[in-house]
Amino acid sequence: MRIDILTLFPNMFTGVLNESILKKASELGQVEYYITNFRDYAQNKHHTVDDYPYGGGAGMVLKPEPIFNAVEHIKKETNGLPRVILTCPQGERYTQKKAEELAKEDHLLFICGHYEGYDERIRELVTDEISIGDFVLTGGELASMVIVDSVVRLLPSVLGNEKSPIEDSFSTGLLEHPHYTRPPEYRGFKVPDVLLSGNHKLIDEWRKKESLKRTLERRPDLLEGYPLSVEEKRLLDDLKDKK
Repeated sequence: MRIDILTLFPNMFTGVLNESILKKASELGQVEYYITNFRDYAQNKHHTVDDYPYGGGAGMVLKPEPIFNAVEHIKKETNGLPRVILTCPQGERYTQKKAEELAKEDHLLFICGHYEGYDERIRELVTDEISIGDFVLTGGELASMVIVDSVVRLLPSVLGNEKSPIEDSFSTGLLEHPHYTRPPEYRGFKVPDVLLSGNHKLIDEWRKKESLKRTLERRPDLLEGYPLSVEEKRLLDDLKDKK
């Protein structure tokens, strides 16, 4: 996968892309990162990328020319049609399902806005508008980092254990069950006996029940429309009876 990021602050990505899973994915050859400062594509000697909004109002608006020029240059350089992602408050709410969809692509291109907003014509370049939540950030850089991280970790071999992304919270449609490791007792808090039993059938049932329990308590909205199996329905009914 190739990931291009258009930003006015390329140094923000230096540490993020060179640590942990994102760095590992690059070393494995699963992804290549390209950071472009679209100020380099501005059309005047001052490299102006923003201007006052027509009609008046607070703040500055990103001009269309630098971003159009940068996107068109990348498309010509790669001879391809990337998914062009605009991070903005008006976009669709980001989900694990969307991450899984984007992870199947060969080329993603992120446009990171700044200032008051974008010239509306920039949206003509875009295939996906995405919001990571109902709050406002200074720019699109942090939102792009979140999306890149969630996508790259889904690429083959990146996490090492192929089952890890499949069993994550939201990937199954439910929140993930609790996890424990050594020691079996710490400061009076014990690991559940079932996890020490070696009985994998009981362990699987416990994990499924705990996943349903956590979802019921913390995100009951996820259960709406979730296709419960016969066993899951039995476990969920049992949990509701005990509430």
